[in-house]
Amino acid sequence: MQKSIRLESRSEQIRFIARYDLAGNRHELTLDRISDALALQDGSMIWVGLFEPDQALLFKMQIEFNLHVLAIEDAHKAHQRSKIERFGGGLFIVVNTAQIDDGGITYGETHIFLGPDFILTVRHVGSLSYGPARDRCERNPEYLRLGAGMALYTVLDMIVDNFFPIVSDYEHILDDLEEAILNAEFQRDTIIRLYKLRRDLTKLRLAVSPMQDILSTLMNYHDDLIKQDVRVYLGDVHDHVIRLNESIDTMRDTISSAMTTNLSLVTVSQGDTMKRLAGWAALLAAPTLITSWYGMNFEFMPELGYKYSYGILFALVSTFCLGLYWTLKKAKWL
Repeated sequence: MQKSIRLESRSEQIRFIARYDLAGNRHELTLDRISDALALQDGSMIWVGLFEPDQALLFKMQIEFNLHVLAIEDAHKAHQRSKIERFGGGLFIVVNTAQIDDGGITYGETHIFLGPDFILTVRHVGSLSYGPARDRCERNPEYLRLGAGMALYTVLDMIVDNFFPIVSDYEHILDDLEEAILNAEFQRDTIIRLYKLRRDLTKLRLAVSPMQDILSTLMNYHDDLIKQDVRVYLGDVHDHVIRLNESIDTMRDTISSAMTTNLSLVTVSQGDTMKRLAGWAALLAAPTLITSWYGMNFEFMPELGYKYSYGILFALVSTFCLGLYWTLKKAKWL
């Protein structure tokens, strides 16, 4: 029973394993025959795809492919930083992935072991299957004749292509928010959505940005693993990554500028409100002063006994208030 469970678990971890000859034909392969196939040195390439393998399976891969123990330790643990390292005759590459899934964005991680005649992909968390990349190679046998470096290109190209729909969705969201962003009135919901969008763009930038350095390294070094013909294809992926980084940076700058502009507009709007309040306060000051003046309890106020005192006082106050109102209205304080 325990052996059956182990076999079922192993089948879930091993998503693909095959050998491709120079003609592009695929041949079935077992784990125990990997080292034998590599020993043939007949120009064929071995492609293995794993999903969240356990330590025992990774140890098996270490033996079959003669992988470095430090790289195996990193491959067993997710949440590694994106990087490219050389161990002996092979490369160990860590890349972050992202794709739209059920209306949301799922981030994942892929570890890649590359040798002269093999490629081993180890997927963690939310990374998608690289079946489409293998299908692309099988449809184009000339890709397989270029070796494992070309297989690496198809995997990296698929990862980068999955970033574009995410960036496009963010651009549409930013366009929808643009009118609300430049509204002079403070809208808490809009500011919160802007902050969340900027946070999501920062997270995406952390996933995309290291790809530029990884691709640059592959284009300029490791001649024994990456053929010159493959570097042309890697250069195309490199250009796509640069475009992604530029788009993300542009959106982040736009959001920062829009939030600053919104704050300035809100400040100006508040200033206009304060001017109106000050204007009305000035209009009420004259009647308030007169009322308080004659509300004092003095026994002798000569003007109170004059027959036309009330009319004269009313006319003076009204004239003052009307003149002040006209002045403030002209100055756009009211």
